Amino acid sequence: MAQYASQQPQGFKNQIEKIAIVGAGGQCGKFIVEYLLKNGKHTITAITREGSTNKIPDGVIAKPVDYSNPSTLVEALKGHDALVITMSVTALPDQQTKLIDAAAEAGIPWILPNEFGGDGNNEEYGKDIMIGAQKRVFRNQIEKLGKSSWIGVACGFWYEYSLGAGPWTYGFDFANKEVTFFDEGTVRLNTSTWPQTGRAVANLLGLKVLPDNENDKSPCLAIYRNKFVYVSSFTLNQKEMFESVLRVTGTKESEWKISHENVQERYQAGVELLKTGNRIGFGKLLYSRTFYPDEPGLTEKTRGLDNEVLGLPKEELDEFTKEGIRLSESGYFSRH
Repeated sequence: MAQYASQQPQGFKNQIEKIAIVGAGGQCGKFIVEYLLKNGKHTITAITREGSTNKIPDGVIAKPVDYSNPSTLVEALKGHDALVITMSVTALPDQQTKLIDAAAEAGIPWILPNEFGGDGNNEEYGKDIMIGAQKRVFRNQIEKLGKSSWIGVACGFWYEYSLGAGPWTYGFDFANKEVTFFDEGTVRLNTSTWPQTGRAVANLLGLKVLPDNENDKSPCLAIYRNKFVYVSSFTLNQKEMFESVLRVTGTKESEWKISHENVQERYQAGVELLKTGNRIGFGKLLYSRTFYPDEPGLTEKTRGLDNEVLGLPKEELDEFTKEGIRLSESGYFSRH
């Protein structure tokens, strides 16, 4: 493809108009849809399973599909400019494989695969957390089919989810006022809220596809072709999270039970727990590895952030600490 919009054949559209999304009603997907709708630039289609009872937001077109019948996927995806895939990390891999195949057959030029996490360019980290190789398979599949380009959204862990989900994530047990620091609790990472992730995707897909001409230096989608976009809400460590928790709850440190755990031993304990079939083991090893001293989650240091390019705002830490605690206390995580 020629590199400037001015060089394209007649009829070329230099913007993303029609977007299909898988997981539109999910934990992150609903925020992506919310901000796409707020941008007001796109027609949005939710790809849903036949018979699904998930609520689809107003202003979104629902297209039911049958994953056992690939032709239904192709038909639902035809005419779209981008496909956004958001699924649970525990979703069956063949579901995304089928979506990518169908997107190629439907001629969709852009795919945001189910990344939404850590740095996919860090192969050692990806190997240790056991999902890096599989994610790379999907990216390679997109490139090999040759019909689409991918962009991976590296947003780190979702902050409000990870703070409130339980001791196996960021180490907090709000019901019992306990916190476990991994080593000294001072390893920093980048972490994003659900709204910031939604804004990032919406603003990314709101960019023009190509520069208008050789003098156009404004951001465009093409600069991220087959690459990662790195975004974040907060850069902090566990101790800074705890300081926010104390402010929000109005409690004192003396009211909490504070313990420390060797992070490498915690990672290994997660590996062993997963071998028994307990999925908490996966979460434990995933989060523990991200708090290793090599700081694999601190992408602003290793890769740099794209927040400014995407026009992302600075957020208020305590506001989202409060939300994480609310989710925990409301029983949200036992329902999801």
